[in-house]
Amino acid sequence: MKSIVTLSEAIQKIEKYCAYQDRCHQEVRSKLLSMGIYGDDLEGVIAELIGNNFLNESRFARSFVRGKFRIKKWGRVRIQLELKKRQVSSYCIREGLREIEEGEYHTVLCDLIHQKAAILSEEDMFKKRQKVARFLIGKGYESNLVWNNIENVM
Repeated sequence: MKSIVTLSEAIQKIEKYCAYQDRCHQEVRSKLLSMGIYGDDLEGVIAELIGNNFLNESRFARSFVRGKFRIKKWGRVRIQLELKKRQVSSYCIREGLREIEEGEYHTVLCDLIHQKAAILSEEDMFKKRQKVARFLIGKGYESNLVWNNIENVM
């Protein structure tokens, strides 16, 4: 581990780190610890980053939700678990999940059902539905929504 000599160098480096992409508090805290910044200095740097709007947990949660839903097609359950793993507050998680429009959510879910069903070679419809459901639940979609949509789509 390379230790930063001065606090001002650490602040410049962490500001660039935060400006590159939205970060959660846990990521910034870990980065500062790896730079050798501890205790009151660490808390002071985090407070300064928040004050200068380099670090905003709500903005991070919204950005995270949009990216994981639109790019990776994750469901709400998986996104929520990942945000909790990053120690994002419940309030910010709720704010972030509002980025997903209900109509778009159902459209993506139905598209995923069609895509997965098309690539499965299973002849038994019961087994095929189970495999599609397992895939979607694994991606973080709510099981009741998955099963309701599978019944309607397949």
